[in-house]
Amino acid sequence: MPMNDSVIITCALTGAGDTVGRSPHVPVTPEQIAASAVEAAEAGAAVVHIHVRDPESGAPSRDPRLYREVVERIKETGTDVVINLTAGMGGDLVLDADQPLEKGALPGTDLVGGLDRLPHVEDLLPDICTLDCGSLNFGDNLYISTPEMLRKGARRIQELGVRPELEIFDTGQLSFAKQLHAEGLLDDPSVFQLCMGIPWGAPAEPAILQSMVNILPAGAQWASFALGRMQMPWVAQAILLGGNVRVGLEDNLYLSKGVKGTNGQLTERAVRITESLGAVVASPDEARVRLGLKPRV
Repeated sequence: MPMNDSVIITCALTGAGDTVGRSPHVPVTPEQIAASAVEAAEAGAAVVHIHVRDPESGAPSRDPRLYREVVERIKETGTDVVINLTAGMGGDLVLDADQPLEKGALPGTDLVGGLDRLPHVEDLLPDICTLDCGSLNFGDNLYISTPEMLRKGARRIQELGVRPELEIFDTGQLSFAKQLHAEGLLDDPSVFQLCMGIPWGAPAEPAILQSMVNILPAGAQWASFALGRMQMPWVAQAILLGGNVRVGLEDNLYLSKGVKGTNGQLTERAVRITESLGAVVASPDEARVRLGLKPRV
């Protein structure tokens, strides 16, 4: 696959990880998340990927009211950016390793059905929402997304007219995403995010990314990211293999060793890498066309 010469940059603003206490730049309140989205867009991001957090504790949240406030604040600024809302929250299962059935779900569990992960998507009808395409040993805990949950979620997202971004954490998940497409539950163009370096998903190794790219459906749009210090090298890696890129504080807190960055600064770094490779940064309107989204209103 030839190098991508027009690169869609996504900025993942805050995520759901335990990062709030590790960097002062991680946005927490709806006001902060919206301001960070605008900062990233002005730096060159065509897409912003949005989680929300409890404004008091910084813990991850599924509250549709928080999503609405973030999206409304972004739109009030007039900023042109594609809105990508996570729909992955609600899959966390924490178990005791020795007595999982006897003790049941432990604190930290937030496990709901596939349709119960979508109320904010139904309310706001964003350009894009994510669909995490399988269960995974996510660090020391489990992320649960069964085939039937995924079929129900994909069908509802399709009914809503929202474009799903298929989050792929391992090769088996890519295989199942292709099955969803074969069953008619995904409209073209299918949009993939190849998520690398998450413990214990696909490692951030170029050969593994290449193998996943090799088996993507014909005509698919795809991007990739890697965690931590591999974030910026992975920008170049994805572009060279023909893909788009994702950066942001969800995946990495640092500009360089010991230097913590903002979402705007991380996006600016991705822009420089893109341009240094001889590619150009795609605008939000260009991203809408390529990802099969509705025009901006």
